[in-house]
This record gives sequence, C-alpha cells and structure tokens, in this order.
Amino acid sequence: MKRFIPNLLVAAVSFASLEAMAATDLVLLNGQIFTADRAQPKVQALAVENGKVLQVGSDAQIKALIEPGTRVIDLGGKTLMPGLIDTHSHAIFGGLEMTSANLQDAVLNLDELEQRLRTWRDDGTAKHGDVLTIAGMSSAYWSQAEALGQHFNQGEWAKVPVVFTGSDHHTAWANDFMLQRAGIDAELLKRLPEAERGTIGKLADGRPNGFLVDAGWDRVSAKMPVADAAAMLRAAQSALHYNNSLGITAWMDPAANAAPGEALFALKPTEKTVGMLPAYKALAQSGEMTAHVAALLVANPKSLPADLDTLDKVRQQFQGIPNLTLPGIKIFADGVIEYPAQSAAMLEPYKNSRKPGELLIDPAHFGELVSAIDQRGWLVHIHAIGDRAVRESLNGIEQARKDRQSGITHSITHLQMVNPKEFARFKPLNVIASMQLLWASADDYTTDMIKPYVSAMAFRYQYPAHSLLKHGATLSGASDWPVSSPNPWNAMAQAITRKGPLGVLNADESLDRETMFYAYTLNAARTIGLEQQIGSLSAGKQADFIVVDRDVFAVDEKALHETQVLQTWFAGREIYTRPL
Repeated sequence: MKRFIPNLLVAAVSFASLEAMAATDLVLLNGQIFTADRAQPKVQALAVENGKVLQVGSDAQIKALIEPGTRVIDLGGKTLMPGLIDTHSHAIFGGLEMTSANLQDAVLNLDELEQRLRTWRDDGTAKHGDVLTIAGMSSAYWSQAEALGQHFNQGEWAKVPVVFTGSDHHTAWANDFMLQRAGIDAELLKRLPEAERGTIGKLADGRPNGFLVDAGWDRVSAKMPVADAAAMLRAAQSALHYNNSLGITAWMDPAANAAPGEALFALKPTEKTVGMLPAYKALAQSGEMTAHVAALLVANPKSLPADLDTLDKVRQQFQGIPNLTLPGIKIFADGVIEYPAQSAAMLEPYKNSRKPGELLIDPAHFGELVSAIDQRGWLVHIHAIGDRAVRESLNGIEQARKDRQSGITHSITHLQMVNPKEFARFKPLNVIASMQLLWASADDYTTDMIKPYVSAMAFRYQYPAHSLLKHGATLSGASDWPVSSPNPWNAMAQAITRKGPLGVLNADESLDRETMFYAYTLNAARTIGLEQQIGSLSAGKQADFIVVDRDVFAVDEKALHETQVLQTWFAGREIYTRPL
C-alpha cells in the first residue's frame, strides 16, 4: 500500500499537468471563417489549443471554451481562412531573384535594355561573380536574338560574360563571351545529338546566335557562379517572409535538390546533389521555418527504377527536420511551348517547324519508373505543358495504378495544353491538376507566341481548368514562382476572369472563387501529402490561418485581386502582421 500511494500521487499530478497543457490558448470570435472543411465550411469562431485547431463553431460554442489565460480576439466581422498552400514554388530561387536585376517580363527596346544593364552593372545588382545577368526576360526578346548579339557582343560588352534569363526559367540568351566559356560554338552545333539541335539557336553561317532553351540553357547555367550557403540562407529567409506576407504557410518546392547553376533539365543526381535542402535545414534549425515545405527531388526523365536508390540517400540526409518533408519525386516530361522555344511535346507538330517538340520521358518505360516511385510510397509530380506530354504522363501513372492501388496522390503541373480525351482520366487515376492559373490570360505569351503555331483544337483548350473540373478532376493552386508572382489572390482572380490585354482566354474555362479557395487549401494539402496535418481548419490539424482585409466571398474580381493579408498565423502563433 505504501508503494501504491506515491503512484496515485504521480498519476494525479500528471493528470493535472495534462489538464493545464490542454487549456484553450486562443479564441477568435465574431468572424467570417472559411474552414475548407466541407462538413462545416463556414463558421463564426475558432479555438486553438497547443498550436492546433481545438474546435470551430458559433460564437456561443467557442466562448464556452474560454478559460482563465485564454487569449481572446474579436475579429470584428473580418474574414479568416486556412493558411494558403502553393503546390509548385521554387521559393529559394525566388528569394535569390528578389535582390537581383529583374525585368519582370517588361519589354524594352534594346537601347533601353543596354542602359538598364549598365545601371545594374554599376550598382552591382546585375553582378554574379564576373557574370552580368538580368532575370525575368520576356520570351518576346528571343525572336531578336541576332539583334541582341549586335548590342552585347561588342564594345564594352565584348569581353564581359552577359546572360539574360527568361521569366519561364527554360530559356535564356548569352553573349559570345559567355558562350565561349560554356564551350558553345559552331563545331559543337554540328555534332549535337538530334534531340538537342533545337536547344541552341544558330545564325545562317552555323554559329550560335545566343538563344538557349532547356538542355542548351543547361550548358550555360552550369558555368554560372554558384551562390554560397550564406546567400542561399538569406534567399530562403526573404522567400519565407514574402510568402507569409501573402498568406502562404506551405509550399511544394519541386526541384529542391537542384541549385542555381546545375543542369536542371538533364540533371543526373548523386547523393551529394542536395541543392536547396541545406538552406531549408538551416532555416529550420534557427527556428525560423514558419511554413511547411514539401521538398521534391528531381529525377532525370530517363531514370531507371534502380536510380531511385540514389535519391533515397539524399532523402535520408534530411529526415526529422521540423516543417520539412521529402514526399516524392519531380520529373520533367517536356519543355515550354512559346515560340521560338517550342520544346513542349505536342500531339500535332508545330505549324512552323513541323516538329512535335521534345518528349523528355521514354513512353515505353516511363510507367515502370512511376510505378517504382509509387511502390516506395512516394508521390510523383510531373511537369507537362504540351498535350502529348500530358497524355504520356497520365499513361505512366496509369501503369502504377494497374500495379497497385497505393492511394498515393500524384500530380501533373502546368497543363497548358490538354487534349479533351484526357479530361476524364484524372479522377479515376487520382491525379491532381496543379495549375498556374495566373497564366490563363489572353496576352502575348498565350496568343502571339502560341496561336499561329499550334492547331485550333490545342489552342482552344489552353489551361482547361473548367473542363478538368467538370470531368471530376481535383484542382490545386500553384505559382511556379519566380516564373510568375506567388500572390495567390492574383491567381484566384485571374482564374475567374481569364482576362488579359488581348481579351479573354476561353471564357468557358473560368472557375468560381470557392473552387479556387479549395484549390489553395484542402486540395493543395493533398497535393503535397499533408492533408492530415493542414489544409483545413478541422479539429486536430495545425492552426495555420490568415485574416484578410475584405470579404473575399463577396467582393468583385478586381477587389479579390487586390486582397491584402492582415495577419498570418502558423501553429497558433502570429508570424506576420501587415504594417500600418
């Protein structure tokens, strides 16, 4: 009996401690709360306990949970919703570009471009080692490759490496001095394999004209200066703060094992190919990681199942890091569609070249690779822009589904051109459409650089969001930052209007805003493999949420586009407050 009494006391003390720990930490009342939980999508109030959602409901229900010490916030009718999730963001690349020379898709005449380069050279913004670079170049420049050479291959630039990188991150232009450094000359062009011949532009006399796409760009990017660990950490910090300010509390980094300067489109990863992962690890170890990052490892498109062992060795190096998961693999099925790159794989050849683009995966064996990824319990996320690339990507996933019903959610991203025969395949194959609907605009990219070169059928179904939704596909929101803005509110509004400077891009494919709210919350959480932890304000999930400055369900599309985040909360802690 003497031994039993202390045990009773220990149990009583432990129970009391648990009760103290379980006290309601935070209550938010009098709000318009969108939970993204379809069983209870809109409520008035929210209670948080130990960083997780305790309960949602009416003001009366949640007031009953208030205890001494509970922090109580009156939302005053403001709108609250789950933290937003971006299912395709090269965030640290974006952070690096935030402090670099960047045209942000503006198109200047070449004299103005030259003056801009001088300014950024002199203030150091364009300097990366001894290379001068400007990012965010519109693809409209690439048809002027020869004229770019006339400006930047002579005079003050003749002995200076100059590189202009496209906003799509698939294309670039380099001057002769930089091309020489990369070993690109007329002789190389003569001996390029057939698959690479369209990746380096050439003059009439056979010399390179400076234009580069995908594998051609890899040759030059491999000779670019590499950012050091301190610069990468600063970029990660900048990217994190910027994303939090937009209400983003989670993202998928689809190329986390690739660093600037590595041959992304022909990457042959080793266990030392760790890319951005050390920067994420450093961010987490400092306690600053106020976002969930689902980091994917890029596999070479021609990988064999045995090659996954190498990627697993990378995964094992970054286990157990708070808020960092490594749920799967990213694969490039093709390139980009805009003229003059035209490396996206199409079912019908481009009208000008009579070529179908470049399918990077091997259709005969791709299913084996996807199935091997699936068998390991990893998700696969596939870049597919052209309609043939989309079809072959679905074929690969279909093979995995035939081999087993793992329940793992795979995804295809971009989906710029989708043949109608594919619409109904997404739902039964449990494939999420991760779409950058900020791009669904009638502009020079979707019209001038595409419409003259593809079939009417292909053009009609550009970014076919509504068609996919109508056939049961699940849509998730994505930005591809820094290819374009990571601002989810801009993308949501664009998905609704599809308006651009050249009109409306197929109004039949527009979406309603509730679909977009789910695309950036619950559906996005499924896409990155974290639907049990985040994505809705459901009891037991982490309390990631945002407060915005307007009723996003009621305002018009222009006002939705201009939405401002007032507060961002992560695990029940306020991590961003909009400056007054």
